[in-house]
Amino acid sequence: MTPATLVAATLALALIATMPLFAVVTRGRPVDAEVARRPTTPLLGLFVRDWMMWLIAPVERGLVRLGVSPDLLNYGGAACGIAAGVAYGNGAIALGGGFVLLGGLADILDGRVARARGVGSDYGEFLDSIIDRFSEMFVFMGLAFYFEPSRWEMLSMVAALGGSMMVSYTRAKGAAVGVDFRGGVMQRAERLVLLAAASILDNPVCDYFGWPESVLLVGAVTIIGAASLGTAVWRSWAIARVLRGGGGRAGSQSGGGSSE
Repeated sequence: MTPATLVAATLALALIATMPLFAVVTRGRPVDAEVARRPTTPLLGLFVRDWMMWLIAPVERGLVRLGVSPDLLNYGGAACGIAAGVAYGNGAIALGGGFVLLGGLADILDGRVARARGVGSDYGEFLDSIIDRFSEMFVFMGLAFYFEPSRWEMLSMVAALGGSMMVSYTRAKGAAVGVDFRGGVMQRAERLVLLAAASILDNPVCDYFGWPESVLLVGAVTIIGAASLGTAVWRSWAIARVLRGGGGRAGSQSGGGSSE
């Protein structure tokens, strides 16, 4: 096990160990307002999302007190995406997973800090969405370098990248014609968590079970690809049904809040 893998796995386990404490100290309090607005999925249910917001709350408050610009967090997320791509391309998949997590954290915080400071805007929302897409592209470019010798692994990576882009595009195109339909089993948060967890745990899990290197990571990328494409198809069908029924433009149909 490499030092990077050991550190990343230790930190991940330490964070997970805070779940019982969260359950105790937050018992009886309302769920985070933003979390309550978002649809749940099998991977990231209400409890997990609320726990994540509880974990980052001190960081959020500190950033607000310091007056940190949401744009800076956006650019930080992009830098993490580039760093993750470079790490994957050089075979450091645990390090890549760590950068994916940091980029996801920056993505969460930019919007929350903007709302807390009262500086949210259409410009900020646009910048956030565009940088998210570029960040994911950098990550999957790095994975392409890592998977290059294998056709199956490359196919899984291309499906994951294409599916990720289509999930975002279907929502954006639907919103453009007046149907803001969100949700789905594999949105950005789910993709980031699954990819990061598989990257960090791949080495110790494969060593423990005697599996070939990267089996866990390849499985995660394959699931991301299949589930992202499925989410995009579902959104397309749902939006088309609304439009065929005469909806759109004048009204909006929503499946719940989401970053994409």
